[in-house]
Amino acid sequence: MIPGGGQPNMQQLLQQAQKMQQDLANAQEELARTEVEGQAGGGLVKATVTGAGELRALRIDPKAVDPDDTETLADLVVAAVQAANENAQNLQQQKLGPLAQGLGGGGSGIPGLPF
Repeated sequence: MIPGGGQPNMQQLLQQAQKMQQDLANAQEELARTEVEGQAGGGLVKATVTGAGELRALRIDPKAVDPDDTETLADLVVAAVQAANENAQNLQQQKLGPLAQGLGGGGSGIPGLPF
């Protein structure tokens, strides 16, 4: 109920909702273009992902390659990708968190969004 007994301006509410949807779409597009990095082994392995979590690059320093110990290299790769994905999730929270709260998401979450 609106204070004073007035009716909400439906056109204004629709415009606000459309603007928030557009802002959310713009933020998602920006995340898809933005790259973040994660690393492991003191920088021996570096993974680059988009803000949306898509793996774009993996760099392995030759010093990390030991033919007799591929298990350690595999662990470094996994750790670097996990670190990059954590950085991507943090970026998602920064970009999409305020928009999700504006759309009523704030704690309950919005389908398709990671929070």
